[in-house]
Amino acid sequence: MEFPKLTSLAHGGGCGCKIAPSVLQDIMASVPAGIIPPQLLVGTEASDDAAVYRLNDTQALVATTDFFTPIVDDPYDFGRIAATNAISDIYAMGGTPILALALVGMPLDKLPLETIGRILEGGASVCREAGIPIAGGHSIDVVEPIYGLVALGLVHPDQVKKNAAARAGDVLILGKPLGIGIFSAALKKDLLSAEGYARMVQLTTQLNRVGAQLSAMPEVHAMTDVTGFGLLGHLLEMCCGSGLSASVDYASVPMIPEAVQLAQQGIATGASTRNWASYGADVTLPEGTPEWQQKLLCDPQTSGGLLVSCKAEAAEAVLQVFREAGFDAAAVIGQLENGDPKVNVRSIL
Repeated sequence: MEFPKLTSLAHGGGCGCKIAPSVLQDIMASVPAGIIPPQLLVGTEASDDAAVYRLNDTQALVATTDFFTPIVDDPYDFGRIAATNAISDIYAMGGTPILALALVGMPLDKLPLETIGRILEGGASVCREAGIPIAGGHSIDVVEPIYGLVALGLVHPDQVKKNAAARAGDVLILGKPLGIGIFSAALKKDLLSAEGYARMVQLTTQLNRVGAQLSAMPEVHAMTDVTGFGLLGHLLEMCCGSGLSASVDYASVPMIPEAVQLAQQGIATGASTRNWASYGADVTLPEGTPEWQQKLLCDPQTSGGLLVSCKAEAAEAVLQVFREAGFDAAAVIGQLENGDPKVNVRSIL
């Protein structure tokens, strides 16, 4: 019996199937505020990557969850990518993961059990790499395949890196290149090269474990990871939380060369369009910017890189941490300054 490709069973893939920022904001606006204990260091107030709950003077619990539909057809790779993406939120808060719970939703009438097992094996392999167990989870029978994790970690309360703690004068450093969403769109159209697929899997399964190391650097003020809302969306969250304006040098933003070529050919995700519709009013692009460049900046990243806000004089030390961990594309892409929470993009080529 021939079974369908994983991506054919999903209307979207990876972080590209996230609810658009403006729609999510409208939904959350109707949700009443819940209990906010004094131990809750990070909650929903700034659209941060994870919740942080103070346990004692030296430990805070970092808690997050992330799951999505397939971004690739190989079940093992899908499991690896989803798990890496979920754990990233722990690193983005400056924490070290301690355990995970699996979230599994599978169309049992469409997929063989062996395929589902390979997805879970892929996720487990990443958790082993991160040094944590999958200590439980939950599974349901659904129409589309869904996989992800609840991830828990620990961080010193004084080293929590909120996305709302950036300071004027900080420089912005991005750890991974953009283009994963465009690669996923090209894959669905059978336009992605074998080399492109290999690069896609390599980037999306590269753990952002440098976040725990960067959290110990006092010159690093804020961090987040770039995922479904694209670079501009997650940078705007940092700007709104910190009450600052950002300028981005387009020419300095690391991008995957093949993704740039595909974008120039008109390949993009629907999520990039929804992203721009949600926050484009708060972004200034140079006159005459081609649409494909705009879409790259809004491209939804699955398991994307860390976006770091740090003192300018610490930029080289932060880049060194990235490079020593194998993040060769890490680069300074802009800076933060006093002003309304907006992003100004300059130097469009």
